[in-house]
Amino acid sequence: MIRTKVVVKFLGFILLFNSLFLFISAAISLFNNETSLIPLTISTIICAVAGILPRLFIGKTGEVQFHEGLAISVIGWFVTCIAGMLPYLIWGGEFDTIANAFFESVSGFTTTGASILNDIEALPKGLLFWRSSTSFIGGVGIVLFVLLVLPEKKGVMMSFYRSEVSDLSKMSFLTRSRQIIRIIATVYFSLIIVETTLLTLLGVSFFDAVCHSFTTVATSGFSTKNLSIAAFDSIWVEIIIMFFMFISSIHFGLIYATITRKKNNIFSSRPARLYLLVMLTGIILITLQLTGENFYGFWESLRYAAFQVISLGSTTGYATVDTANWPVFSIILLLYFSIQCGMVGSTAGGIKFDRIYLFFISVKKQLKLILHPEGVFAVKINKQMIDQNLQLQIMVFIILYILTFSLTALLLSVMGIDLLTAFSASIATIGNVGPGFGGVSSMANYGHLPDAAKYVLSFNMLLGRLEIMNVFALFMMLSLKRKG
Repeated sequence: MIRTKVVVKFLGFILLFNSLFLFISAAISLFNNETSLIPLTISTIICAVAGILPRLFIGKTGEVQFHEGLAISVIGWFVTCIAGMLPYLIWGGEFDTIANAFFESVSGFTTTGASILNDIEALPKGLLFWRSSTSFIGGVGIVLFVLLVLPEKKGVMMSFYRSEVSDLSKMSFLTRSRQIIRIIATVYFSLIIVETTLLTLLGVSFFDAVCHSFTTVATSGFSTKNLSIAAFDSIWVEIIIMFFMFISSIHFGLIYATITRKKNNIFSSRPARLYLLVMLTGIILITLQLTGENFYGFWESLRYAAFQVISLGSTTGYATVDTANWPVFSIILLLYFSIQCGMVGSTAGGIKFDRIYLFFISVKKQLKLILHPEGVFAVKINKQMIDQNLQLQIMVFIILYILTFSLTALLLSVMGIDLLTAFSASIATIGNVGPGFGGVSSMANYGHLPDAAKYVLSFNMLLGRLEIMNVFALFMMLSLKRKG
């Protein structure tokens, strides 16, 4: 049984946490004497009051149970996205409809990085900072962020840990849930600080460096520039951002183990090595095609191919070139990377490379069983046994993932959207990638789509960020409760 008071009280914590970043954004607007000051101030007050009221009127509730943790994890994302759209909606401009404001908010918090904006640079700095902050908050998950500042309670930790962190991503963390959250946060903040420092040293303004570091390490791709990373026109800026996009798509536990010189690190992880190999293969193939078909010279082809493969493969979604007119084979490869995406335990979205890797190992096992019915074959990753239940979970997840983006593409097609745009937009949103192809390519946006499509794609982004299963599990739990 889910206790409503428990859920409401924790949602209050989430809104209070959001109000902190809204306050910082309002302070930036005040410092720069911007028109976004009033919208951000009003939004700060609304979130703060809504967050404080449950604390005042709801007493002690005891420990959070697993079902309550699941409900808070799912509902918390929806509440956060609704609260996050307030400054956009009040400010107006291109956020002239609820659909536009909600889409931009969901895109930020889910670290998708898809946008409805035609002129990003028209936004005041306060709103730009809030826009980047939504990705920063969503990068490791709003619930995990809140857990960092709450008093340690074992039952609370485990309830949220089980609902927020996938079973497969826990495999490289041989430690307690609280320590895992701290490890994730340590790696996350460290990457942001280092990237901000390097970008600033390369001549990027401190404001732009912070905003881009927020959205790079979160693998979001929200930029403060209309031309995305192409606006900086610097190979060194691109190299720094490529490195941090890639490293942020690696399991944070492996990054921590590598830095602290533990055994189970990036170099000893077979999935991590294969992930790098697949990315390099994609870069080489696209470079060869772009060069062979005289799109660009060799070095220019390598520069663009490397950036786009890493950008889409990590689900960041930054751009340095318009890929809309690239050859079909290159587009197909980029679509594949938009589906495969990064590793579990990272800020990347998508199916995740580890799941695809495990899927093929499981298929290999089934083929062996056909040839040797009496045989016993284990499925392992990095010498760790994968039980049958986890294998089944991954199979179900992949099936649901494919069914969801197929259904979304069908719905968009019914709305009159062309097939390439519908298909790629569906993949790009459920995978939290951002840009697709056709009408939503790397240098285009989602603003021209009908409002109904924006709501469908917003839900798609939330499904992808919550890894589908949690949302369906909550719906099933609530439906069973009604029947009971």
